[in-house]
Amino acid sequence: MSSIAAVVLAAGKGTRMKSELPKPLHQIRGRTLLGWVLSALTPELFDEAVIVVGHGSELVMDSLAEHQSDRRFLFAEQMAQRGTGDATAVGLAELDGAAPSFNDHDHVLVLPGDTPLVTSATVEALIAAHRASEAACTVVTIRVPDPTGYGRIVRTPNQDVEAIVEHADATADQRRIDEINSAVYCFRRSLLAPALRMIDSDNSQGELYLTDVVGVLAQAGHTVVPFEADPGEFAGVNDRSQLGEAATVLDARIATEWMRSGVTIVQPSSTVIDVTATIGPDTTIHAGSVIEGTTTIGESASIGPATHLRNATVGDRAAVTMSRVVDTEVPAEATVGPFTDLGNPIS
Repeated sequence: MSSIAAVVLAAGKGTRMKSELPKPLHQIRGRTLLGWVLSALTPELFDEAVIVVGHGSELVMDSLAEHQSDRRFLFAEQMAQRGTGDATAVGLAELDGAAPSFNDHDHVLVLPGDTPLVTSATVEALIAAHRASEAACTVVTIRVPDPTGYGRIVRTPNQDVEAIVEHADATADQRRIDEINSAVYCFRRSLLAPALRMIDSDNSQGELYLTDVVGVLAQAGHTVVPFEADPGEFAGVNDRSQLGEAATVLDARIATEWMRSGVTIVQPSSTVIDVTATIGPDTTIHAGSVIEGTTTIGESASIGPATHLRNATVGDRAAVTMSRVVDTEVPAEATVGPFTDLGNPIS
């Protein structure tokens, strides 16, 4: 079986976040943006993963050391922000240095570190489709009602991908295309480095676009195929508004997972549960409850309404009503509240 490596692009500052915190480290429901992306890259699928860092590189690496200590990652630093093509070349060089032995059947997945909604099921399906097609590159594409600002997918008559044209460089006809680039690709590894060496910065931004690699491969006679995906999974997070939109999607996913495992959530739309929390079966979570951090709730407990738990432990059949519990244990069958405040101040 051919090997698969991942290059995750997480070097950007994220100026639209208007924050001193590097964009990959902004959190949603107990994980950073980068952490959500990496959770979709399951160790069973990938032989190596390179994180390309830049702005706040030490903070990003420290965060992964703390929260992903059970996994091994390679790191490559992009010293100057010269575009996604340059970032990919930096990551690929690190990958080649760590694992120089590969063959024509090995592949590299490249994706941004700010797409927290992508799922492992979609990544697995992409890799399977790429391998089956034997293409030089598979581009994940999505269709949107308003493609303004995004790179357009230009297809050949036989529906392969001919090029990706950035919005600023697109013609009037190309701007009418509703199929856009998701910024996620799977490349045949042996072809990626030579193609990267052939792109230039002759564009409106003066940057090296990874998208130009698609055109280079197609013009050289290699096959580039599209993988049309659910637009909801590939929404990037560039500002706080989009951070909130992603949180809403993840809230629904987390609630659904718990309800399917035997937990009653009375009003999912008003309930917040971090992905790091644990809840036992037959427990009921009432409206307006917030469950954060490493909170553990036992079986047949009752939480809420209007209750806040952070890093709390709640025993079996306990009830916590209209109260706050932080870094504290509530014994089995105990009753807390209403209007009780237990634990440390929230910093």
